[in-house]
Amino acid sequence: MDYRRTYLRDLMQAQPGGQVSAYGWVKTRRDSKGVSFVALNDGSCMADFQVVVDAGTFDGADWDAVTTGACVRFDGELVASPGAGQAVELKATGMELYGGADASTYPLQKKGATMEFLREIAHLRVRGNTFGAVNRVRNRASYAVHRFFQERGFQWINTPIITASDCEGAGAMFAVTTLLEAPEPGQEAKFKLASQDPADDFFGKPAYLTVSGQLNVETLAMGLTNVYTFGPTFRAENSHSTRHLAEFWMIEPEMAFCDLEGDMNLAEEFVREVIKDVMDHCEADLAFFNQRIDKELLTTLNHVVNSPFERMTYTEAIAALEKSGQTWQFPVAWGSDLQSEHERWLTEVHVGRPVILTDYPKEIKAFYMRANEDGKTVRAMDVLVPRIGELIGGSQREERYDVLEQRIREAGLDPEPYWWYMDLRKYGSAPHSGFGLGFERLIMYLTGMQNIRDVIPFHRTPGQAAF
Repeated sequence: MDYRRTYLRDLMQAQPGGQVSAYGWVKTRRDSKGVSFVALNDGSCMADFQVVVDAGTFDGADWDAVTTGACVRFDGELVASPGAGQAVELKATGMELYGGADASTYPLQKKGATMEFLREIAHLRVRGNTFGAVNRVRNRASYAVHRFFQERGFQWINTPIITASDCEGAGAMFAVTTLLEAPEPGQEAKFKLASQDPADDFFGKPAYLTVSGQLNVETLAMGLTNVYTFGPTFRAENSHSTRHLAEFWMIEPEMAFCDLEGDMNLAEEFVREVIKDVMDHCEADLAFFNQRIDKELLTTLNHVVNSPFERMTYTEAIAALEKSGQTWQFPVAWGSDLQSEHERWLTEVHVGRPVILTDYPKEIKAFYMRANEDGKTVRAMDVLVPRIGELIGGSQREERYDVLEQRIREAGLDPEPYWWYMDLRKYGSAPHSGFGLGFERLIMYLTGMQNIRDVIPFHRTPGQAAF
C-alpha cells in the first residue's frame, strides 16, 4: 500500500477507462437482482463513490462482511455511470476487506442521529456527512489562515502553552502542577498535595495553561514586526453554553508600527479572505450545510464577503440600542458589556452587515489596551457579524510604560510577573496592535453549526474530557 493512493474525490473526476483501486468505508450496501451497489467514502469529499459488484464476483465471509461501517478496498475498471449524480463508477473485480463492522451494533446507520448522540461517539462521527464536512471546512480554513498571513509577510511563531501570567486578568485558568499525588489503582479516588509550597513545584512557581498567546506574541512583534500565532488555548470557565469550550484554538496576529485603524483594516480583510477561500474550495460541503443546517448560510457568507464593514464607536452603539425600542434581556447602559442579543441587533437590524465597534470603556477591557486621551475609553475594537455577534476582539496595545503599570494595578494584578512584558516598553517601545479570533467561532460561522462542541474533533467542556 502506498500513501500516494488516489482519493475518491479524484476518481470521481477522472475519465472512464483503466484499472483503479478505491479505498474507503462503506456508507451503504444495496443488493438487487444480479448486482450489488456499494457506496464508499474516504472523507476526501462530500459525495459517495459508487462501486458496482455483479452477482457471483465475490462470495464468502469477507463479502458478507461488506456492510455499513466496514473498511474495504475495491479494484476494478472505472466506467461511465448511467446513474444520475455521478459521472463514473467502479465495476469491481477484486476486493480486500480491511475491517468489518458488526451491522447490529455499528452506531452510524443511514438513519439520522441527534448531535447529542454523535458527541458520545466522537471517535466515529467524522465518518458521517455532517462531521466529515465540518472537518473539511476546518482543514481548508486552517490553510486559508496561514496563506493569508504568509502572503502578507507575517511570520508564524509558537507561544508557550504553559505560562506564569494571566493575559486576560480574569483568573479562569487551569493550574499546572506536579505536586498532586494521584491515587494508586484500587485506592480511594482522591488526590492529595505532596507540598503546599509553590517553590517545590516543577517550575518553582505557580504555572497555568495559557488563556492567550497574546502577551508572548507581542515580544516577537517587537523584533520581527508582523507575526501571528495559531495554537491551542484554555479557559477554566464553568460554562455550559453553546459558544464556550475549555480547550480551543486561537489566531492572534500582532503588528509593530500599527495603530487601531490598521488593526481594523487587517481584521476586515482577514474575515473576507478566509470566508471567500472556503467558499471557493468547499462548495459541496457548504451546500450541504445550507440545505441541512442553516438555509441562509450561503446568503449570509456572500453578504459578508461583498459588504463593507460599518464602523462605529461603542458610545454610538449604546445610543442606537437605547433608542431601538427593543426589550432586552440584558439592560443597555454605557459602561456595560454588550451581549450577543445587542451585537446581533446591531449587525442584523440596525446596520444590516458586519460592524466594527471601537473605543470601549476601559473598565470592561483588558489592561494591555491603549488608553484614550479622554481617560474613560481604550483603543479596542470588536468585529461583529450577523448571526453570532462578536467574531474578533482586538486593540492597539498600551506602549507607554507608566500607563501600562497603572493599568495593571487598576486591574488588581501584581506587575511583578509582567516584568518581561513591561520591558518591551522600557527598551525600544513602539506602537503596535493586534487581535484574537477563536477558530471554532469562525468554523461555526462558516458552517452554520449551532453548538461549538460540534466544530472541533473532541470537545473539552465542564465534566467532559472523553476520548
